[in-house]
Amino acid sequence: MVEGQRKNGARWSGEYDATLFARIRERDIVAFEQLYRSYHSRLSRFLFRLVHRPTIVEEVLNDTMMVVWDRPDSFGGASKLSTWIFAIAYRKAMKALRKQDEAVEDERANERMSLDASPEEELARNTAQLLLVQAIGELSDDHRTVVELAYFHEVGYREIAEIMGCPVDTVKTRMFHARRHLKRRLAGELPDWV
Repeated sequence: MVEGQRKNGARWSGEYDATLFARIRERDIVAFEQLYRSYHSRLSRFLFRLVHRPTIVEEVLNDTMMVVWDRPDSFGGASKLSTWIFAIAYRKAMKALRKQDEAVEDERANERMSLDASPEEELARNTAQLLLVQAIGELSDDHRTVVELAYFHEVGYREIAEIMGCPVDTVKTRMFHARRHLKRRLAGELPDWV
């Protein structure tokens, strides 16, 4: 394991990120590689759920991390490093979406069935997951981003506002409308989720 400590078993600590970032500012390529690896899976999940286009996820992720490497001094420290990185990824993804016009493809439909679940349980879980993915996919980009960051990345409203470059009240309004849409769309299907 690299020299940092894992926090909560899954997330890198802010202190470790700050240490790596200080080394990146000094052009330490090893520190950059470590930061890249630590953010790769989180950014990949965030970007896939945001753009639903596997063909552009890796490109946007790499573009995001190139900003971290090329312009580390543009991070002023007013927010958490993770907020700054996710904000870059969000802006890059929105730009890439505007350029793309190919069909959306859900690659999760081809995931293998769990060996622990019965066929009926697996079918119910897959159906629920498909309904949820479809309902989230119907949201606007802004509403989908708020849901993605809040539910799947456990980011607070203030941090979401920083990432999206809007007031906190706008984030709350977007979440209200997104949840209302999801409740209507999933009525009787996934009532406990929303």
